[in-house]
Amino acid sequence: MINFFQNVDWILVLKSFVIGGLICLIGQILIDKTKLTPARILVAYVTFGAILGGLGIYQYLVDFAGAGATVPLTGFGNALAKGAINAVYEKGILGAFTGGITATAGGIAAAVFFGYIAALISKPKIKKQ
Repeated sequence: MINFFQNVDWILVLKSFVIGGLICLIGQILIDKTKLTPARILVAYVTFGAILGGLGIYQYLVDFAGAGATVPLTGFGNALAKGAINAVYEKGILGAFTGGITATAGGIAAAVFFGYIAALISKPKIKKQ
């Protein structure tokens, strides 16, 4: 019998948890302490990740924290930027428009699929004004 837990890098798990948690904590503070809507904060996170990814800075955070940096929305922005940059080298200027979507297609498809499943099994409630 293979022991799954003997091959786990517990330090990386801890770093992932802390960095991912800090990214979420910043978002929660922005929701609680500012008048920014959650949609604007989400867009800001993706934009910030794309800018840091385009500059090559975000990769240092990914190398340090692994999934703690790639799973949040900043990681999605980073993946968009990396995909666009790589596609420009391969396909020219057209790659700037297609590379980001190609690089993130799996995540987008999963979000649509699981969002649809959640919509099927949940009951919508109308907020009281």
